[in-house]
Amino acid sequence: MSVLTRDEAQLRAQFLAVHRYTVELDLTTGEETFGSRTAIRFTARSAGDTFVELKPTELRAVTLDGRPLDPETLAEGRLPLRGLSAGEHELRVDAVMRYSRTGEGMHRFTDPSDGETYVYTQMFMDDVQRVFAAFDQPDLKAVFEISVRAPQGWTVLANGVTEQRPDGVWQAAPTPLISTYLAAVAAGPWHSVRTEHRGLPFGIHCRRSLAPHLDTDADEIFDITRACFDRYHEKFEEPYPFDSYDQAFVPEFNAGAMENPGLVTFRDEFVFRSAVTDTERQTRAMVIAHEMAHMWFGDLVTLKWWDDIWLNESFAEYMGYQTTAEATRFTGPWTEFAVTRKAWGYDADQRPSTHPVAPENVDDTASALLNFDGISYAKGASALRQLAAWLGEKDFLAGINTHFQRHKFGNATLADFIDSLASATDRDVPAWADAWLRTTGVDTLTPVIAADAGTRALTVDRAGSRPHRLTAGLYDHDLADEGGLVLRERVDLDVPGAAPHPLGKRPALLLLNDGDLTYAKVRFDPESFEALRTGLSGLPDPLTRAIVWNALRDAVRDGELPPDAYLETARAHLPRESDLAVVQGVLAFASGQIADQYLPAGERPAALATLTSLCRDLLRRTEDGDHPGLRLIAVRHLIAVAAHPDTIAAWLADGTVPGGPELDPELRWRILGRLAVLGATDAAAIAAELERDPSAAGQEGAARCRAALPDADAKRTAWDAMFTGDDLSNYLFTATAQGFWQPEQAELVREYVPRFYEDAVAVAARRGPAIAVAAGRWAFPAHAVDPENLRLGEACLHDTDLTPALHRTLADRLDDLSRALRVRGDGE
Repeated sequence: MSVLTRDEAQLRAQFLAVHRYTVELDLTTGEETFGSRTAIRFTARSAGDTFVELKPTELRAVTLDGRPLDPETLAEGRLPLRGLSAGEHELRVDAVMRYSRTGEGMHRFTDPSDGETYVYTQMFMDDVQRVFAAFDQPDLKAVFEISVRAPQGWTVLANGVTEQRPDGVWQAAPTPLISTYLAAVAAGPWHSVRTEHRGLPFGIHCRRSLAPHLDTDADEIFDITRACFDRYHEKFEEPYPFDSYDQAFVPEFNAGAMENPGLVTFRDEFVFRSAVTDTERQTRAMVIAHEMAHMWFGDLVTLKWWDDIWLNESFAEYMGYQTTAEATRFTGPWTEFAVTRKAWGYDADQRPSTHPVAPENVDDTASALLNFDGISYAKGASALRQLAAWLGEKDFLAGINTHFQRHKFGNATLADFIDSLASATDRDVPAWADAWLRTTGVDTLTPVIAADAGTRALTVDRAGSRPHRLTAGLYDHDLADEGGLVLRERVDLDVPGAAPHPLGKRPALLLLNDGDLTYAKVRFDPESFEALRTGLSGLPDPLTRAIVWNALRDAVRDGELPPDAYLETARAHLPRESDLAVVQGVLAFASGQIADQYLPAGERPAALATLTSLCRDLLRRTEDGDHPGLRLIAVRHLIAVAAHPDTIAAWLADGTVPGGPELDPELRWRILGRLAVLGATDAAAIAAELERDPSAAGQEGAARCRAALPDADAKRTAWDAMFTGDDLSNYLFTATAQGFWQPEQAELVREYVPRFYEDAVAVAARRGPAIAVAAGRWAFPAHAVDPENLRLGEACLHDTDLTPALHRTLADRLDDLSRALRVRGDGE
């Protein structure tokens, strides 16, 4: 299939104005395909040729201004429209489209719990063509009027309010001007909870099998939705621009959520069917806030071309965290951002595939899809947080509101955004944008204490080129708490350009970027590092502790701190940590990167023993029942690092952890998965557990467990399911891949390491970008930290014609592998 280039899009936007899509979908024609009829009204500004995009199973008929066109002219997803005269035109397309199993286009899912079927669209970035014919680029906005014929008993949701006509067809209200990728439909026998706020209908929807779980959390979800909605109306002068606000939790969704105007779709793992921590509830709240921010930045004002995707995602990411902190009960979103999202950005920005937050050359849609990463989200949000600190919140919001007023229901570029911000301040916003948005890489900041004539002063050594407005925290030893640290003062600094700051008595700890307002790696002087060895857990603020843990993580990845030193620090301080995001983040890095990759195989058992001891300390600390979230994290990670099956097998047999919690389905599948890795269960036990939990999540758990069995036949079956057959959905492919590779089974799966590169290339070409990313991310042999795996991967990367999605994902994984080898001392 062809991809749309920026040059083609610019020429077509100059040639066409698109007015209205009238789309008729028929979802009653069978399990494999659906009917799609589209009428497009548009204007050609001059005489000439163009094309419309469509990827049908069958193109039944096409007419242009009532004149039949030859369906056989459709090639590579493009239907040419030749000899157009200047003026108004109407194109009508009648096609048969195929349902998706990969979360792209019109995804179809049958719930194994009850046999009910659901479909929903995911039309980002160019998958509208899998659903109906379109001039598919973001700057050809139009009105969409969508009707859907659905099976009896189904409800149809769309961008606007839907009603069922007397003929049984569901009709959605026409939209305002929106981009093609934002049109949306979700249909099925939904369980719905509805309310009204500020005169607008609000709804939340999920599969019927998840109804009890959605009902349990409905009040919380609506409370967050209303609070964010009200807070955005305090921030933004433009009112919410659509006629309703539905949030549908849909199955097998590839992203976290999608900002379709008036119909946000979320992965339905956010309907919690098992116990979760308050941090996970906070994450759900942040995603709700993130997607609602898109209603303004992304939907009301939309990028002109995909080089400005950061204008959508960075803005929504920043607003999501900020508004969650301001408007909801959750107080720690920026701590979670520091621990999880920012680390994602730092990692992405140090790989060869890094790119500017606002790249200047995104040549086509395939290239643009690769930029949905830690840079466009986390680094971009960090840049906007730095911008708000530099401009001041008042001027920042003034510029944002100018942007909405100038470009509402239209499209805008980076230059437009910068011009809007510049209108609200005397500061040199274009220079700031050049330094922050057009450059790559992470600056590194190190405190320097200069002594002159008995006086001490703080300066900052910067390795990098960006200006930073930041805060330095000065901490002294707590005389009332041996090993504790207390804040003496926080110092605001501009780097470069700040005058040396007098210190007086030398502080025990100097922490740059305290408050996390800028985006940079920070280092410690020797005295500060020594203070952290004993005082880290005594730092009073969780965000401060998160910044320290991130700095230690960076030091390990950069080869400046031995991995076992990080483990020792975690062993000493994590049992006293109270913030759930910090505990989760540290344990995830310690087990997933240090134990599984950064330490040689011979040192892994000792690392697992250290982590087991640490988790047991957390369990003992939470025996009083006052810290259920902390206890749940400890239980999850104790399962993950168990080197012997006895304890967790006893938990599974008893159905509970002594002292709690009782095992819900999620914990039961975790235990069974680890027992499979350790060879302490079998296919019969997995089948029995699936009979106990036949849900979609149970199907994924069973696939993960079967692939994890240390048995040659089980590995062969799992491999063939992933790479030979095409029956696995996106979620079942991922679950199988997650189970397949295990460090404990390196010898058993050694023969599959070279096979991965050949088979991943084939499946990516055959099944498309979503499966390509899943193969590169989850089916990659990350456990094989050896030069031969790196050599095989680099040969594949350089000598094979890879799809763009697989090329990018594989390049990133190989860079991670190369870094792991360097940390071990085996790399260059």
